[in-house]
Amino acid sequence: MTATAIPPGILGLVHFLSISLFLLLVAVPRPAMANSPAYRQAVAEAAASDRALAEFYRERNYQPLWTSGADSGRRAALFGALDRAGEHGLPVERYGAADLRTAFAELRSERQRGRLEVRVSAAFLRYARDVQTGFVDPASADEGIVREVPKRDPLQTLRSFAVADPAAFINELPPQIRQYGELRRARLDLEAVIARGGWGATVTAGTLRPGDSGPSVVALRDRLIRMGYVERSATPTFDGALQKAVQRFQFEHGLAPDGVAGPGTLAEVNVGAEARLHAVLVAMERLRWMNGIDLGKRHIWVNLPDFTAKIVDDGKVTFESVTVVGMNENGRRSPEFSDQMEFMVVNPTWNVPRSITVKEYLPMLQKNPRSVGHLRITDRHGRVVNREATDFSQFTASNFPFRMSQPPADDNALGLVKFMFPNPWNIYLHDTPSKSLFQKEVRAFSHGCIRLGRPFDFAYALLARQTDDPVGLFERHLKTRSETTVRLDQPVPVHLVYFTAWPSARGEIEYRRDVYGRDARVFDAMQAAGLVLRDVRG
Repeated sequence: MTATAIPPGILGLVHFLSISLFLLLVAVPRPAMANSPAYRQAVAEAAASDRALAEFYRERNYQPLWTSGADSGRRAALFGALDRAGEHGLPVERYGAADLRTAFAELRSERQRGRLEVRVSAAFLRYARDVQTGFVDPASADEGIVREVPKRDPLQTLRSFAVADPAAFINELPPQIRQYGELRRARLDLEAVIARGGWGATVTAGTLRPGDSGPSVVALRDRLIRMGYVERSATPTFDGALQKAVQRFQFEHGLAPDGVAGPGTLAEVNVGAEARLHAVLVAMERLRWMNGIDLGKRHIWVNLPDFTAKIVDDGKVTFESVTVVGMNENGRRSPEFSDQMEFMVVNPTWNVPRSITVKEYLPMLQKNPRSVGHLRITDRHGRVVNREATDFSQFTASNFPFRMSQPPADDNALGLVKFMFPNPWNIYLHDTPSKSLFQKEVRAFSHGCIRLGRPFDFAYALLARQTDDPVGLFERHLKTRSETTVRLDQPVPVHLVYFTAWPSARGEIEYRRDVYGRDARVFDAMQAAGLVLRDVRG
């Protein structure tokens, strides 16, 4: 049995004893020597290249934070956190805990102590930043993640820690929301599954239906047994119990819960525990990127790979709609960011984005000026362009001088209402005349904006906070057939997110397909930054 198979309780005791013994053996100078000239000079030199560290030690007259006899509580809290960094899916080696322990044990001079003092502060800041707001830069991992990470000021972090209870301060650094803790527990559960050999053999079949029997049905049952979806049974037949298990699996994985194990369902059944672990670790990093963002007592949560938009009030989902998101093509994938929804537009005009105008419609006009006749073409003064008198072949994507738009209508590309949170990417939520797409399981078909399956109900839910008759208010504007802006009395935070692993209200982890391949790219970036998965095999 490898060391990694030691029970967690014993590992925790080993960690406690090793830290305690280490602190007893460390040869730290007496407090009276804490501010010697040699120590002060060493701290000043070591901190000089880092603005936060240099300012922090200057303003406290170079008093130690870690290396005096009075600092044992801070040392214990920090080294305990570094020893448990792997529980957060962090790159453990980048904090250098073992090297710092060795440096403490080998202290022989005040200059050494001064340099070590700064090294420990640097390791603390690195850990604090990583566990609080992530260790991967989201935009460098994937260009579609345009979220602003609320990074903390390192100088203020040091100042706050210096006057705080060290263990409590460090414990409050990670995201404190329920979902983060449940993802941490899921990580442990998945590691245990992997240590036991996973969920068994994959299922090789095209489609399995109730009443079928044979080795593939047995393989499906065995795999769902190991996943906890059905009680153990020796029957080789696809019976009612297995059908219910398949339906539950489908529901928890965003699949049509028809109880038939078709190709899509079997593909998800066959995803291994290692891949699910990757999804959980990426989800934890994504929550760290959002740690510090006020979600809002009322907010809109659009999880792109879940193909849903939800209104959440005081932590509870009060409205939900299916969605269509951007297609998986360059320039069309829906981005991830947070903003404030400020107003809705009833009977909207669709002002065609220039990228769509020149990439899709200009080539059509060059072949036939009468094409896309439902769209209006205007010049920069707003005058309608005479299609028959215009030679569109003279224009290119760079010099096309006209704008295209679609007036309010039932067949308008935006439908009959759009919901606006002005942003640099021109992304918003809207109705659509293409209702059939909502029946599909994977709904990535738009140019990037989010289409709602229940746009009117969404409008009613938003307006209910500012009128006793939200339906009547909306319908009055709708019946005018004219474009009308309806402002929200209170802007609502909206969060476009991308979680392929997310805890349900019951605390069970539900998984979704990585439709854009973003999770894979983020996980690669995490590994490049030093994440190493533990060897958990027995």
